Order: sequence, then structure tokens, then C-alpha cells
Amino acid sequence: MSSSEGPAGVGGWVGLRRVGDSTVWTLAIASVTGGTAVLASWVAGRGSTRAARVQAEIAARAQRAERLRESRRAAYLDLIEQTHRMGELYWEILAVLRNGAGSAGGAGGAGGAGDPDGAGDIAQALKELHDREITEYAKIRRCARVVELEGPPEAAAAALALQRTTGTFYRCVKAAMEGDADAREEFRTAFSPFWAALEDFVEAARTAHQAG
Repeated sequence: MSSSEGPAGVGGWVGLRRVGDSTVWTLAIASVTGGTAVLASWVAGRGSTRAARVQAEIAARAQRAERLRESRRAAYLDLIEQTHRMGELYWEILAVLRNGAGSAGGAGGAGGAGDPDGAGDIAQALKELHDREITEYAKIRRCARVVELEGPPEAAAAALALQRTTGTFYRCVKAAMEGDADAREEFRTAFSPFWAALEDFVEAARTAHQAG
């Protein structure tokens, strides 16, 4: 047996093998550790990206909700303001109807047959007010339609109900222009449902705005 094959040679080979094994394990552990770090970094990166995306979506939804809330609020206020303008116009019409005893050219009252000039003035005043009524009705109709589009359904229904109450005023003015003596009283009693419908709408609008 040569010296390289003796105990010393065998021991040296074993020692080299152990050193080699140790190096392999060290490299393996380093590789695993490095891979784990890379994986952790990748997972963390994906988590951060997902979190950022979620935050962006939440912010976008909040912005959309706020824009909807503000557009609804503007629509509600427009309808309320237009309703008050209509109410003021109706008071003007009622004053003319009272002066004309409910008729543009009928008998009796300040605009009766004994006062043809007064009757002509009443008729002209009613015609002008009626023209204004048509113009203002177009505005309140538009406001109600905008509320209908903006929603929610409860506010939309209240807006359309409010718009419909103006129909009685319109019919009464037409009737008064045609000499209907009962038109004035019917016109006067139309105020109660008109203002009640406005109150209903205001309540529906307030509820919708607070919920939004």
C-alpha cells in the first residue's frame, strides 16, 4: 500500500470531502436565503401594488359619490327656487283675478260690463301673466326632469308630484280668461296642495342628501 493509500491519505480525502460538503451547504443555504429574500420582495411589491390599487379605487368611488351628491344638491335647489318663483307668479295672478272678479270680461266686479276699460285691462294683464306662466312652467318642468335623472327614486317622485300641482293653476287661468266666474276660487284653493307638494319634495331631498 502506498503512502497515499494509508490512513493519512484516507483522512485527508475525508477532510477534503467534508470541506466540499460544507461549501455546498453554505452555497445552498445562501441560495435559498437569497431566493427567499427575492420572493419576499416580490410578494411585498405585489402587496403594495394591490394596496395602492385598492386605495385608488376607494378614492375614485369617493370622488364619484361626492360629485353625485353635489349634482343632486344643485338639482334640488334649482327646483326649490323655481317653485318659489312660480308661487310668486301665482300670487300676482290671484291679485288680478280678485280685481277682475274672476273674469277677464264677465259681468260684475271691477272688470265687469259697467267698466269695459277695466275689463280690457284685466284681460290684457291675465294674458301677459298667462304667457309668463307658460314660460315659468317650462323651467319647473326642466328642473323636475333633472331631479328625476339625478334621483334617487323618492326625490324624483316628489319632484314630479310637485310639477303636476301646477296644472290646476294653468287650467284656472285659462278658465278665467274665458269668463269662468268660479276660476278665482279654484285658483285660490290650489295653493295648499302646491305648497304641501313642495314640503314633501324638500323632505325627500333632505333625506336623499343626508343619505348620500
